[in-house]
Amino acid sequence: MITRRQFFMGFGVAGLAGAGTGGYALAESFGSNITRYQMTPPGWPQDLPVRLLILSDLHACDPWMTAERIAGMVEQVNTLQPDCVLLLGDYVAGHSIGRFSKPVPHRDWANALAGLKAPMGVHAVLGNHDWWEDWDVVRRRRGPTKAGIALQEAGITVHENTCVRLNKNGRHFWLAGLGDQWAFPSHRDGRRHFEGTDDLPGTLAQVSDDAPIIMMVHEPDIFASMPARVSLTLAGHTHGGQVRLFGYAPVVPSRFGQRYLYGHIVEDNRHMIVSGGLGCSAVPVRLGAPPEIVQIDLGTAQL
Repeated sequence: MITRRQFFMGFGVAGLAGAGTGGYALAESFGSNITRYQMTPPGWPQDLPVRLLILSDLHACDPWMTAERIAGMVEQVNTLQPDCVLLLGDYVAGHSIGRFSKPVPHRDWANALAGLKAPMGVHAVLGNHDWWEDWDVVRRRRGPTKAGIALQEAGITVHENTCVRLNKNGRHFWLAGLGDQWAFPSHRDGRRHFEGTDDLPGTLAQVSDDAPIIMMVHEPDIFASMPARVSLTLAGHTHGGQVRLFGYAPVVPSRFGQRYLYGHIVEDNRHMIVSGGLGCSAVPVRLGAPPEIVQIDLGTAQL
């Protein structure tokens, strides 16, 4: 868990780079780069081209991530003609960044996302902040969450330990969405612990044939337990460190530290892409970890 004190410590390190760093970091927070991957991961047919567009960690708030800014990103995504759009959680701002901003009504950011267009649909999972914004939900340890309701009312499919079998040109693959791994925070022994709604075995048990699987998750830590049966895991949550100097992030919200920080990660021939996301947590600043929309073209290149 990133505390405000930890984050300001990390940003203080960034400040040592020079007096202009703060202004540059603030400006960098408002971009939306397109980061592209071309790959054919294990188990994925070479003759099954699928374009995925990924948005993660919006953290909607005014003035940093307004509904209008989200609508602009939606237009960017639509021009790239995705087969499928995947949303990886944390649609709402955290409590700490709320000290610097005002919330965007759920209906407004969800209606902006409703403009996404893809023939295989728009699919979402929830993130930790989507749970944490409502402590009554956390205390009763079950949803629905306000963010989940807003997405569904906007016509977006929300996955929580569920799978759907998708088709392109007569070829099939499975899209799975895992429940959030940090949904329920608690304090024990002077430390913060997290329990989730995630059920990886139960999710995979819904797969009824040998078609390849894409797994959507919010936090990347589950990748350490992901079986090779999953062709590609897609995660967000880390913001690529949000403040990163020479590739190093002083603070990473992961028990694995830098291991699952960002980008294309391969372990034991298992593949994961961690998006740097679009918004900010704790403070409205990004440095060395610019906001990104991720485009993945599957079935287009051999690894």
